[in-house]
Amino acid sequence: MRPRTRLAALGGIVLAATVVAGVVIARTGTDSQDAAPLYLDAAQPVEDRVADLLGRMTLADKIGQMTQAERVRVAGDPGKVTEWRLGSVLSGGGSVPDPNNAQAWVDMIRSLQRAALATPLKIPLLYGVDAVHGHNNAHGATVFPHNVGLGAGRDPKLVEQVYRATAVEMRATGARWNFAPCVCVSRDERWGRTFETFGEDPTLVARLGGAAVDGLQGDGVVATVKHYAGDGDTEYGTGDSGYAIDQGVTVTSRADFDRVDLAPYVSAIGEHGAQSVMPSFSSVDWTEDGAGNPVKMHASEELITGKLKGEIGFEGFVITDWEGIHQLPSTDPADTPEPTPSQVRAGVSAGIDMFMEPHTAPRFQELLKAEVDAGRVSTARIDDAVKRILTVKFGLGLFENPYPTLGELGTAEHRTLARTAAAKSQVLLKNSGELLPLRADAKIYVAGRNADDIGNQSGGWTIDWEGRNGDIIPGDTILEGIRKVAPKASVTYSADATAPIGGSDIGVVVVGETPYAEGFGDVGSTPWQQGTEQQKEPKSLTLQPGDKAVVDKVCDAVAECVVLLVSGRPQVITDQLGKIDALVASWLPGSEGTGVADVLFGREPFTGRLPLSWPSSAAQVPVNVGDAKYQPLFPYGWGLRTRVAPDARDAAQQKAATGRAPDGWQQKLADAQLAEESGDTAKAASLRKQVAG
Repeated sequence: MRPRTRLAALGGIVLAATVVAGVVIARTGTDSQDAAPLYLDAAQPVEDRVADLLGRMTLADKIGQMTQAERVRVAGDPGKVTEWRLGSVLSGGGSVPDPNNAQAWVDMIRSLQRAALATPLKIPLLYGVDAVHGHNNAHGATVFPHNVGLGAGRDPKLVEQVYRATAVEMRATGARWNFAPCVCVSRDERWGRTFETFGEDPTLVARLGGAAVDGLQGDGVVATVKHYAGDGDTEYGTGDSGYAIDQGVTVTSRADFDRVDLAPYVSAIGEHGAQSVMPSFSSVDWTEDGAGNPVKMHASEELITGKLKGEIGFEGFVITDWEGIHQLPSTDPADTPEPTPSQVRAGVSAGIDMFMEPHTAPRFQELLKAEVDAGRVSTARIDDAVKRILTVKFGLGLFENPYPTLGELGTAEHRTLARTAAAKSQVLLKNSGELLPLRADAKIYVAGRNADDIGNQSGGWTIDWEGRNGDIIPGDTILEGIRKVAPKASVTYSADATAPIGGSDIGVVVVGETPYAEGFGDVGSTPWQQGTEQQKEPKSLTLQPGDKAVVDKVCDAVAECVVLLVSGRPQVITDQLGKIDALVASWLPGSEGTGVADVLFGREPFTGRLPLSWPSSAAQVPVNVGDAKYQPLFPYGWGLRTRVAPDARDAAQQKAATGRAPDGWQQKLADAQLAEESGDTAKAASLRKQVAG
């Protein structure tokens, strides 16, 4: 709905009727008690509307705006939205209406919005989701490659298009707030969230993260840059909640923190106008004052109020992660339920504006009111938080158009885009004898558990929080893509390679990881125990025994062998590399396996480049460009190309691929990639020439 104004002369006084949130409100040109409030007048400046509304709000109204509850707590009883005066509702991973389709989403959000508009001041709510690679909670939505694959594609325009398409499909269901993109910098491949990052270099992450923000907010969805800050840089063994590395401690100097961990946020906010920021579960431990006294990010007034809102100039609002303040140290008695009063006080005082309290919203509100009443939290801090939230809501047009309009999920246009993104994300690591691209009429033996499993190739955050393997979403598996792209090829398929291999000229083995998310994906953490049997296997940087056996069996039996690694991070395969003729990092390509097949058969060129250094052994991890001793198997920026005219970069990589490059070639090629990305093409060319000779 758009605000409609009708002017009429009545008794010498100009009157207007404005339709706002479906309610007709009489407005006079006087300051009478019957006048419609200024904040409902869309013609007024946002700043004035916010000030007017803020002045009318009770403490209960304000605390309500600072509270976000999970849909499972309110969808069955929308009256709780009215009672609690909620500012926001979210769907956690896997939390969806039944049936899980666009109409059910719209109906649910409409009912919750009606309840929000039944509050005295008729403040609409903002609905949030984790749409981290497409609107991945909604069945039928287009599922794009995860960010690590987009990082390999290194195409800001493509990233913007992907996130714009995500915004379109979110709005088709009524969700206007995305807890994405993740602009963390991944510095340890053992981290279970590596696939959510664009890479290990802050410059690359900043460029692509900014494009993602532009895509979302350019189509009317609030972007959230997360997890502020340093969660990709935590030290192994410091993890919280029983994890090996996730939610751990970043031990660093302030200068290095600014350079590595903070830089993408500065860009996303200062250059792209990100409207929301989510703190990390992790902690920071400054080396300036000696290691051993880490501070949880959710409690860091220095980094949230001082750095983010002060120095960086962030004007949007800060939202906690899931029950984020529940992890803060508490000074209350040990048996005090969470959140405790001291946790609430610490989070608000640090500068957090909205609190994701999925199942404890009423308790949070009660505690915060008590803190304000007791003077331990200032009304100025409350007003600042609410002002930030309202500013975003007014800017989004929610007061004029609170109700969603049903749209379409998984359009042909978006699936074509996802196919292109999948193709551009493929990184060709090895290509002996120029085996790839394959002939369209080749006799191919396809094997491996990830060849025909769309759940595995989509990864975590797909329908469920942890994802799941199997036929869970519409789309094409890699095997189906091969059959569609090369219909004249003779294809034999056997997941475990038990079918006879004789008669096939080329083996295509598709192996790698099974779905996981967050700390359950950490190497060394206890895996997710509520998932499928595949998901319960220990997480590793090397292939599972069954995968290794399939690679050995097929590659030993065929004349030429291609291995595709479907994974959220590098998989160490050095010991089998000698028998593999062509090796591809396929990452997690999403719903369109045809994109993978496109590059295999040359319909599209291989152009992807590594966003993460590829270790030669698990013991070498973590390995990052810039390390004093940098000797990965494949350096940052590595990626052989097909169907293109060779250039200096190709010549340097060919020299390295044949074992004829000088010592230190990995550092030179990685530095060349960094130079190219920073615009120093002369330096990039010089370094590549040193390798090529």
